Amino acid sequence: MVPILDLKREYLELKSEVDAALARVLASGAFVGGAEVAALEEELAAYLGVPHVISCGSGTDALVIALRAMGLGPGDEVITTPFTFIATLEAIQHVGARPVLVDIDPRNFNLNPALLEAALTPRTRAILPVHLYGQVAPMGELLNFAQKHGLKVLEDAAQAIGARYCAPGQPPAQAGTLGDAGAFSLYPTKNLGAYGDGGFIATHHPAIAEEARLLAVHGSKERYHHVRPAGYTSRLDSLQAAILRVKLPHLETWNARRRQIAQIYNEHLKNHLQTPCEMPYALHVYHQYTVRHPERDRLAAHLKQQGIGSSVHYPLPAHLQPAYRELAPAGSLPAAEAAAREVLSLPMHPFLEEAQLEAVIRAVQSYA
Repeated sequence: MVPILDLKREYLELKSEVDAALARVLASGAFVGGAEVAALEEELAAYLGVPHVISCGSGTDALVIALRAMGLGPGDEVITTPFTFIATLEAIQHVGARPVLVDIDPRNFNLNPALLEAALTPRTRAILPVHLYGQVAPMGELLNFAQKHGLKVLEDAAQAIGARYCAPGQPPAQAGTLGDAGAFSLYPTKNLGAYGDGGFIATHHPAIAEEARLLAVHGSKERYHHVRPAGYTSRLDSLQAAILRVKLPHLETWNARRRQIAQIYNEHLKNHLQTPCEMPYALHVYHQYTVRHPERDRLAAHLKQQGIGSSVHYPLPAHLQPAYRELAPAGSLPAAEAAAREVLSLPMHPFLEEAQLEAVIRAVQSYA
């Protein structure tokens, strides 16, 4: 069996370091916040090249808290994509705003900037692009549109830590650092994953950072003194921070291996299905290696018979989910609907062995 992901293998590669980090925290008796969390925030900020990182309890919390810290609330509209994990839309609704769905670019599954103008209304306050599967959204066009219309930009970078946006004539910029803020997930399956839930917000703006820190801890800067209503208990615990500090120095190597695996897949599978399109402005980190095939379900069944794991990210766009059907009618977002019928993610993680890669390739090639 070739699993789509192998977290046990990752742990075994780092076992001595991880075990030592866990022992250090257990011996300290400090389990929430404290030195480990502060150090991780500093290390993440240095890695991303931003002055402010605010850790929190999950990637969903990072989206919610960032939106509130940016001033979004009831009556506002936020333009986003229908082809994403549902947390993107939930976060908008949690702050009282309304998601406005814009179709995707079928080449890369990300928000299509050519369609933004038609979605604009007097209530539009922000754009929330998603760097899906580790592929950076077209941030140059999105930021230009936002600047023209006075909109905020929150990047959903849950799947894209380490990805870069490469604007002509400028040094590459980290995904999640281009807009007003970026929201990241540290869920175990992510390229940089904890051993439980976690997330963080990255921003260049001190006012957003200060507000996010307040909101994440009950609206409080000083214990038992609360200056913001309706805050959250959204804290990263010290055990997770210690584990992540072990992993972070390996992230670039792991992402490079993901890209290497993707190139091997591309070379051998391009004549059998639609392989991912890496955009010229982006350095893809392949959180998922997601292909397209008109007989997706039959292909997935064939792979399962061959002992190859696969998964569908995502089988229904947001507006076809029962909870969100009021956002747009069926048929109105055709690129997202077509993608949902055709996408399939193949095994992708830094510890895939050559024999496993060859098995995946043979299984795909043998599909008739």
